Amino acid sequence: MQFARRLEKIPPYLFAELDRKRDEMVKQGVDIINMGVGDPDRPTPSSIVQAMHAAIDDPATHNYPPYQGTKDFREAAVRWMERRFGVEGLNPNTEVVSSIGSKEAIHNTFLAFVEPGDFTLIPDPGYPVYRTSTIFAGGESYPMPLLPERGFLPDLDAIPEEIARQTKLLWINYPNNPTGAVATLEFFAELVAYCQQYDILLCHDHAYSEMAYDGYKPPSVLQVPGAKDVAIEFHSLSKSYNMTGWRVGFVVGNSQGIKGLSQVKTNVDSGVFKAIQRAAITAYDTSEAELQSVMSVYQRRRDIIVSGLQSLGWPLVAPKATLYVWVPVPQGYTSAEFVTFLIEKCGIIVPPGNGYGAAGEGFFRIALTVSDERMQEAIQRLKDAGIRYS
Repeated sequence: MQFARRLEKIPPYLFAELDRKRDEMVKQGVDIINMGVGDPDRPTPSSIVQAMHAAIDDPATHNYPPYQGTKDFREAAVRWMERRFGVEGLNPNTEVVSSIGSKEAIHNTFLAFVEPGDFTLIPDPGYPVYRTSTIFAGGESYPMPLLPERGFLPDLDAIPEEIARQTKLLWINYPNNPTGAVATLEFFAELVAYCQQYDILLCHDHAYSEMAYDGYKPPSVLQVPGAKDVAIEFHSLSKSYNMTGWRVGFVVGNSQGIKGLSQVKTNVDSGVFKAIQRAAITAYDTSEAELQSVMSVYQRRRDIIVSGLQSLGWPLVAPKATLYVWVPVPQGYTSAEFVTFLIEKCGIIVPPGNGYGAAGEGFFRIALTVSDERMQEAIQRLKDAGIRYS
């Protein structure tokens, strides 16, 4: 039995490899502090869980859901976009579709629009699915390096004209995984104009829209005038509401983009369980105070990690958003060498920056998904091992 040749082009998924390494070390009796995966360790807010219990008890939720999401769910998503971002006039029937989290919707968007000979513009470093889904669709990805000197924003002027004219999709993700960088509405406006010029679908992966600190509120690309002509935006409840396992979100924006994605989805999945959609509606009605109580946990952890690494010489500025801290490796190490050293010397698991793309070399990513105590212990292990940035 032989695999399809496309699988030869796809490396093992980064986080699956981290899980394998973790299991190997645990078998050796090592006490592992795993700061590798952005999977919140806090429980889903109780109001959402209670709504789910009630929805499960209702037999009306037990049959197939509408492919595009229930009417109530789509209308709740539209209300949330208006309340949160001031984006008005979205049509719940043609400009919104429910999604099983974001990952499947991201992948299916490639299948809807990319063919052999097409290019996709993807951030580097970036979420690995952007590159692998391009391969699955038969296209070719063109990386847009995210460099510290540019605030981890892509340089549109560096994209060759011939590539731009063959591009179907341009992907962005702000607040950004893995760098934690943020973008302004002014930059989003530049992206919208660029995609209008070259007839490109602008895809904004907004998975961390609510994971922000110090009073910062990330904007939506759909706030830019004319953005709906070329842009769709992916929202997920996974990170912001501690709901990674629930697999629910929505995609919103350009009606043609939504139509293409919906056509793929109706052929490959049967929608989101109705009970989960009802619980998600409750999540979107979560008060600002309750949401900020969740965010305060991650902000405190961010401060523990940033101040701890600063005490060891790391030149870090606390990120304004996401679950991550993007950290340069000490001089003399590659990313892979340093994270291997951390595993073997300190029992700390973090992913290497180059796992997110070639431009991620020289960095590693810390996820704020273990307790305060374990984060403090991780810093202490670095100190005990004599590890410093120089």
